[in-house]
Amino acid sequence: MKQPMPALALALVATAIASTASIPAASAQPAPAWPSKPIRLIVPFAAGGNVDLTARLVAPAMADTLGQPIVVENRTGAGGMVGAEVVAKAAPDGYVLLTGSNSTFSVVPALYPNAPYNPVRDFTPIINLQTSPFVLVVRSGLPAQNVAELLKLAREKPGTLTMGSGGTGSSNQLVGELFQMLTGVKFLHIPYKGAALAATDVMGSQIDMLFDQGSTASGNVRSGKMRGLVVSGRNRMASLPDVPGFAEAGLKDFDIANATGLLGPAALPAPIVQRLHAAAVKALGTAQVRERFAQMGVEAQGGTPEAFGTFIREDFARWTKVVQASGIKPD
Repeated sequence: MKQPMPALALALVATAIASTASIPAASAQPAPAWPSKPIRLIVPFAAGGNVDLTARLVAPAMADTLGQPIVVENRTGAGGMVGAEVVAKAAPDGYVLLTGSNSTFSVVPALYPNAPYNPVRDFTPIINLQTSPFVLVVRSGLPAQNVAELLKLAREKPGTLTMGSGGTGSSNQLVGELFQMLTGVKFLHIPYKGAALAATDVMGSQIDMLFDQGSTASGNVRSGKMRGLVVSGRNRMASLPDVPGFAEAGLKDFDIANATGLLGPAALPAPIVQRLHAAAVKALGTAQVRERFAQMGVEAQGGTPEAFGTFIREDFARWTKVVQASGIKPD
């Protein structure tokens, strides 16, 4: 038979119950669901470029899925390092994200060993949004109708054919350096303050060639202002059906794409990564995004966060080797 609880014990139990009841109800509530406020999407380049256009196209569609605004913010400077550093040092709560390209997570860290972030260690890959190959374009009067004729001309006049770029250490130059390494030819590099200026001088026959992004080269090639010799992807571009891919042109290991993807700070929780990834995949599947990408000359990608992480590691390693082999020093 159970003994009755002593008076002192009853008093203690009553006190404990009263104390528990006095705890504010809010402390027992679960953490608010993510996202509960607007998300900042950092673009480390100026407005109007390929990365910026991609961010501003995908962000509204993702916002519709997530139920919170996604505010695109251009934070330019130091070849993209300024904006990328903002995200690398942000809290891993999913409210500060990066739309980055090869320049951000491969080229700049390869050129600057003391860059304020490491592309593999300091970011969480979410999704590869789109890719665009480079196109080797030449002035319309150059006596080379294809890659074989260009290589023959370059070997006859080593170091005299001029190759423009968006500046020393730019992606245009690095692609050109890799092309020279793979083919054994030598061009004379002419750096500009931006690839658009180099393209203008190709069209004006001031320089011989440029490895331009497919998204910006397509219109000028179609209009006849410059000639496209080869695409740095395996296949032809839909926007440039007459320009062969690298394999078709007889080149080896020239499969290079300029990628634009979504990243967050390191240690971004898996549930947030999954929600962002799902929202981005849905955005890429919309007719509006696909049609606009086609107009831009880029191809929607997708894929898993893990696959994007592998791409970043391999791309960073490739351009690090090219920088070391070519001896490129940034201005």
